[in-house]
Amino acid sequence: MKKDDVLQIRDEIIKAALPDIVFDGWHWETIERAAEKTGQSQATLRAVFPAGLMDVLDGFSDLADRQMLAALGDAPPEDMRIRDRIRTCVLTRFEVLAAHKEAVRASASFWALPSRKPRGAKMVWRSADKIWNWAGDDARDYNHYTKRGLLSGILVSTMLVWLDDESVDMSITKDFLDRRIENVLFVGQTLGRLNLGRFMKGLKKAS
Repeated sequence: MKKDDVLQIRDEIIKAALPDIVFDGWHWETIERAAEKTGQSQATLRAVFPAGLMDVLDGFSDLADRQMLAALGDAPPEDMRIRDRIRTCVLTRFEVLAAHKEAVRASASFWALPSRKPRGAKMVWRSADKIWNWAGDDARDYNHYTKRGLLSGILVSTMLVWLDDESVDMSITKDFLDRRIENVLFVGQTLGRLNLGRFMKGLKKAS
């Protein structure tokens, strides 16, 4: 089965399952029913989600990332400051997920178990990477990892605020995100550069 075919089948099953997640949560039986709705056999279901629910929820996050990038298609990132590009991306991701808040809430609970956290962290990192790439970041040094690590933390903390945000136009989420971007993302990068500078000076003195 080709990669694009697998992705299409995964998307169809996840989309078919989402209306039931509100009531049933993320359970394999719900995914089995969704596969039946889309005309996929149980063998195909197991083939496209070999790791079970972890693959399903990973696919849900990946789908949200792709929908985010599609929604940003007409946005001109070169006309924005970097921090505004990041802000736009993060908020757009929440907007495409707005109809599925309960599914996101259930997903957060699923990944909270210690045994699942490593894969959950990789999934968040992937989202942060896609956001930075869209924003035009081409760093390949330590900054590449620093930026994505800091943004991963912002994505998780802002998501928790967004889940309980009942304000008009996500104003509470927007305010929180603005503070996090200002205080964590860019301050963190500056500190990272300063620490690297001290490290390099130390190397020169030792040589």
